[in-house]
Amino acid sequence: MHIALFILLLLGLLFGPQLWVRYIFKRYSRERPDLSGTGGELAQHLIDRFALTGIRLGTTEQGDHYDPETRMVRLTPDVHDGRSLTAVAVAAHEVGHAIQHHQGESLFSTRNRLVMLAQTAQRGGAAALMVVPVVTALTRVPASGLLLFGLAMASLGSAAVVHLVTLPLEWDASFGKAMPILQRGKYLQEKDQRSVRRVLRAAAFTYLAASLASLLNVWRWWRVLRR
Repeated sequence: MHIALFILLLLGLLFGPQLWVRYIFKRYSRERPDLSGTGGELAQHLIDRFALTGIRLGTTEQGDHYDPETRMVRLTPDVHDGRSLTAVAVAAHEVGHAIQHHQGESLFSTRNRLVMLAQTAQRGGAAALMVVPVVTALTRVPASGLLLFGLAMASLGSAAVVHLVTLPLEWDASFGKAMPILQRGKYLQEKDQRSVRRVLRAAAFTYLAASLASLLNVWRWWRVLRR
């Protein structure tokens, strides 16, 4: 009974935030003809308004994000072509990251370095997990395999740690950049501001929620290696 409860709580921790983010985005994705433009049109307008030199707008199927290497704000088709509160809020959030980059904010640079480190660690961790059985069999020393396994587990969980550490950057993109821009520019009606705040809150937690869900891979590898 206690084990089942623990598993339910663990699954809730891993998947709850991601389900909440999806729910919020879906809830406010209804088309709103009364809005002045689509998410893509707003993003391009803000890029021009703030003179974000060298930053371009594009579409993607890999999730809304700002790519600092190519200096592109990439929006999914639903956001780019959508005329909804979700589309407007998410577009403004991603432009918020472009503004952080353009202004040379130190936290943005730190976050990029951490993300690259986490990606390298994840690739190394996945490779380590593949060779754990081989190392254990060749050395016949279980401790060496356990050590390698521990290092692999730590590396696979690094993404969640990175996004937790850099959550202030996501929060700033939503409430230090996007929300003030939308309010002062009068892109929103008064009645929509509370709803947009919810979407921006979900946008700030998107990467962390996805990273928590990805930790389930650790459990899957553990089960495979125990067989």
